[in-house]
Amino acid sequence: MPERADASSGMVLLTGNSHPELAKMVSERLEIRLGEATVYNKTNRETSVDIKQSVRGKHVFILQSGSKNVNNDVMELLVLIYACKTSMSKTITVVMPYLPYSKQCRMLRRSSIAMKLVAEMICKAGASRLVSLDLYKKEIQGFFGIPVDNLRASPFFLQHIKTNIPDYKNAIIVAKSPGVMNKATSYADRLRLGVAVIHGEQKDEEESGLEDGRQSPPPNVTSYDFLPAQESKQKPPLTVVGDVGGRIAIMVDDIIDDAQSFVAAAEVLKARGAYKIYVIATHGVLSSDAPALLEASPITEVIVTNTVPHDLQKMRCHKIKTVDVSLMICEAIRRIFHNESMGTLFRDVTLDD
Repeated sequence: MPERADASSGMVLLTGNSHPELAKMVSERLEIRLGEATVYNKTNRETSVDIKQSVRGKHVFILQSGSKNVNNDVMELLVLIYACKTSMSKTITVVMPYLPYSKQCRMLRRSSIAMKLVAEMICKAGASRLVSLDLYKKEIQGFFGIPVDNLRASPFFLQHIKTNIPDYKNAIIVAKSPGVMNKATSYADRLRLGVAVIHGEQKDEEESGLEDGRQSPPPNVTSYDFLPAQESKQKPPLTVVGDVGGRIAIMVDDIIDDAQSFVAAAEVLKARGAYKIYVIATHGVLSSDAPALLEASPITEVIVTNTVPHDLQKMRCHKIKTVDVSLMICEAIRRIFHNESMGTLFRDVTLDD
């Protein structure tokens, strides 16, 4: 089928270097050629963009996800947005399936909320809308001064479970931590399954609060006896709340990165009698030694989407399976371009997904 030229459609699809495979899939589904733009690093590592076609008065969609080279990905996106803005594009929609720095969306001791900074830079660069997939926290949408569409991958995962896990009716949805209990409940309700939760965590000095200077009184200062004594947070050892014996355990989460917490949870589930353990996560970042850890773990299969490139990780771990979400991204782009309602993409999707 011949591809339409962007001159007749009014749409221009540009991409950086973070995920060329996904950009190619999206362009083929939309039957739109990828825009002619070169994004490269100079010898001094500065990011440079050369758009080789006119984008004046066009609706520009910039597809750029997060990868291992996350800082370069963000800088490429900002320069691309600004290049389109100074070239008088009509609208600039950023399609960023995995939003980098999304985990840094709250204060931890004397750190900063880096996600807020990234959001402001994207807005200041000239973006008019942002499309993402399964944000780490729904409240991140409030960091942006532009409309944000937070798509959900749960329909694809539910279909994958029903199609590729023959005895899924004997499964139980497991929340890796109490923080994702709502997400696990949402999956369980639509699959008509039970829910279990992993309670307790591995010892993590970084987030324990014991070394937080703000909670430590300065030396040689008289204590105030009328204030209640504060005890430090004690994390109990990992345990399972719920019966997983003789069942298939399906752990759900938004992001799988270093994988150590998933492996520890899988070992607890295995010890409690789960005979198969699946991990479902939207964004398979899989940093550092995560593929090797997953390969040696009792986890049966790790199911992620293609929002983040992970071909090298799949070569190191045969348990990683990919669910394609390019169809949803294409439909979102098409609806935005034609000013159609996005409500169809959120049909039968709960707020907790």
